[in-house]
Amino acid sequence: MTKIQAYEDFVKVHGILLAASGLPRALHRKLFDKLISETFDGGAYFQVHPCQDGRQRSLLLTSAAPMPKDSNVFLIDHAWTFRLSDAYKQLQEVPGLAQRMAAMMCVDVDSNSDAEEIDGDGVSRDNYSKLNVTDIVENEIGYAKERGHDTVKWLELEELDIDDDMLLSLDLSSKFPDLLALSLYGNKLENGAIVVQEVTKLKNLKALWLNNNPVLENCDGCMADTIFKGCPGLEIYNSCFTSNFGEWALGFCGGVYKKDNPCPIHQDDHPLQSVTSLDLSNRSIHSLINKAFSPGEMPSLSHLNIRGNPLKQNSVSELFKVLKGFPCLQTLEVDLPGPLGESAIEILESVPNICLLNGVNGSKILETGNHVIDSVLQPCLPEWTAEEPLADRVINAMWLYLMTYRLADEEKIDETSVCYVMDELGSALRHSDEPNFRVAPFLFMPEGNLDSAVSYSILWPIQNVQNGDECTRDFLFGIGEDKQRSARLTAYFHTPQYYFIQEYEKFHQMLQSKSSTPLPVKSSSSKTLRRTDGRVLRVYTDLPQVEEFLTRPEFIITTEVKDADIIWTSMQVDDDVKRAAGITDRQYISQFPFEACLVMKHHLAETIQKAHGSPDWLHPTYNLESHLSPLIGDYYVRKRDGLNNLWILKPWNMARTIDTTVTDNLSAIIRLMETGPKICQKYIEHPALFQGKKFDIRYVVLVRSVKPLELFLADVFWVRLANNQYTLDKHSLFEYETHFTVMNYRGRMNHKNTPEFVKEFEQEHQVKWLDIHERVRNMIRSVFEAAATVHPEMHSPMSRAMYGVDVILDSSFQPKLLEVTYCPDCTRACKYDMQAIVGGGELVKGTDFYNYVFGCLFLDETTHVCPL
Repeated sequence: MTKIQAYEDFVKVHGILLAASGLPRALHRKLFDKLISETFDGGAYFQVHPCQDGRQRSLLLTSAAPMPKDSNVFLIDHAWTFRLSDAYKQLQEVPGLAQRMAAMMCVDVDSNSDAEEIDGDGVSRDNYSKLNVTDIVENEIGYAKERGHDTVKWLELEELDIDDDMLLSLDLSSKFPDLLALSLYGNKLENGAIVVQEVTKLKNLKALWLNNNPVLENCDGCMADTIFKGCPGLEIYNSCFTSNFGEWALGFCGGVYKKDNPCPIHQDDHPLQSVTSLDLSNRSIHSLINKAFSPGEMPSLSHLNIRGNPLKQNSVSELFKVLKGFPCLQTLEVDLPGPLGESAIEILESVPNICLLNGVNGSKILETGNHVIDSVLQPCLPEWTAEEPLADRVINAMWLYLMTYRLADEEKIDETSVCYVMDELGSALRHSDEPNFRVAPFLFMPEGNLDSAVSYSILWPIQNVQNGDECTRDFLFGIGEDKQRSARLTAYFHTPQYYFIQEYEKFHQMLQSKSSTPLPVKSSSSKTLRRTDGRVLRVYTDLPQVEEFLTRPEFIITTEVKDADIIWTSMQVDDDVKRAAGITDRQYISQFPFEACLVMKHHLAETIQKAHGSPDWLHPTYNLESHLSPLIGDYYVRKRDGLNNLWILKPWNMARTIDTTVTDNLSAIIRLMETGPKICQKYIEHPALFQGKKFDIRYVVLVRSVKPLELFLADVFWVRLANNQYTLDKHSLFEYETHFTVMNYRGRMNHKNTPEFVKEFEQEHQVKWLDIHERVRNMIRSVFEAAATVHPEMHSPMSRAMYGVDVILDSSFQPKLLEVTYCPDCTRACKYDMQAIVGGGELVKGTDFYNYVFGCLFLDETTHVCPL
């Protein structure tokens, strides 16, 4: 290709890219002229302005003349282009990059740097955090005495690394017998029995915060029930209202009760009389019919927010009756649809005092006839602390700004997407459902080939724009409700949590209702292919390992598909392939019909969920293409309850952990849908470790028949080790060799002999491997039972197949399913001789691997395999 100089050459080379961008044909020449001359003239037309108190930027049209629709096109440079796995490293190593990105994303200023936070006793919070727990307790006692109080009633011991032993040593009930509010947020409490023992000694407790403690992940609902019984006056537990809530909880949310005023001075006071605004959002309230929540107690209440509460114990009519009783109530915020029904008009007609519903004027709602309304969604703005390095702030904030594309040529498509952030002008474009501009990525190839490509974004008006107008784009251009548009907006805006939690609860209840009966284990009914006349079985294969290591005299390799008795291939054999290759129904094939229900990750999860619901061995899994809303609800519930929220995203049908990401950022989870269809699975944050490193295990499963189900587990399995010591440090999430174990294709592979691994693992953890192995066997059997039950169409008498099943153990040594792989890579099985851990414990030679695999599948043998 020669260098592009003429417009005709530009169109010829970039025709597909121009069509894909959506740029009107009338602007193609103008784009060409600006690309050739490298003209970035946006600054003459637009200006970036700060908004949201400096935490965001907007773009305004400042040219004197109006800008008609489709009248101009502008080049936008890409300030940062990167692969996701390289993001953190680049921010650390490229001079000035973190500073520029932080400024562009408005996270370069310390929001709390202007004023040092001073505690009530005159100690700055910075110094306060440096004190040890004992000093803080003593300070609280002194603080109370200075204010004339006999005892401390409000105690905050947050993020002080308090563990179970320290909690016992503090003896809080002796020092603070009249405590009303206790926060142990963000500590290291793990033992539920100790927490219950110490907390229930505080008989006057009204509020308890244990959020972000490991104990909440380790215990079941029994701990909460025991605490409620031991502290009968408790009204707030982990930020949620208990069923016993009343005046104190409402006073806390109404700003009446706080550290300096933890309780009414006189018993006959009516402290809620002065409350005018009450924010009860996301408090897990099930009923609003409550003595304290009444016009008599709160006659001045004018603003009420009840978003994010199930209110399942109240009917719509009961709620309308309660709300109608507040004479001053004029402003209401509620989920729509939600506990008050699905109609904004019905709410206004039932509670006529309401003037402002979800930020929208009531008369305007009635005029327009809109039943479902909401105020303008508030943007998700990055949050950070003064101590956070700029690189960390950018990693957290970039999901509001980055965009992606994927490179491809005539031969292949790139396995991972390219991420980019537009320059200051492009990044200032905010979202609108009715935008006046459109943006598209564009790859300019000045030499006519991909090697010379330079990436830009192009910007043009799609509406008539006037001087002073804000310039906006649709962040979800081309994505409608059929692709979960409203849910995907959660990546950028605060959407109603209640709706998503409700979707999660419905999905969870559906899974809980599933149960299945194990299929009977039957003796072999599949036909052996062993020839009585001594003729050999001809095998066609495209796998070099089979050609090299299938050496049994009963089999011979053929290069002609039509001559083969057995076709052992890595290629998917569908009807089109059969016709093209001349494959007949009398030939055996190394795959089952509809096996996608096992080997594609979203179908595997769906198959298991349909058969078993939510078994312990499958971590919560969501197909993002169809179940984004329940996933968002699950995320919100975990965040509300202080549980770990680390998730792993996996492409539907990619191997070797390609395009796989571990993150706890909800915006990241949603935005990564743009790089291809994925499942999102709860990350096993506490796996069993081997000498401090993460590992998983590859098992080989042989399937002779689906109906009846005939399964065999190879005696040989192998362990795959990560290279780095395991950690949950957030920077490690970008380290492939810390969180992933497949090193055959990247990183450095450290082979560990299986018998050595088992021996050392048993010694390290004081467990018996055969006990673990039995649990793995049961799990694998259940996986294939699910496929046979849900997809009986898998049955084919002319199919035999081998699958790889990848398993990880959690810290309690319980197996968890990772994935099922078709035509697994068996390099290690062929390369290494191994002493079998199970079966007869014989030495299994690597060169015999395919000999016994084919013996089991086609000759009805069980050498080096065990029936499941």
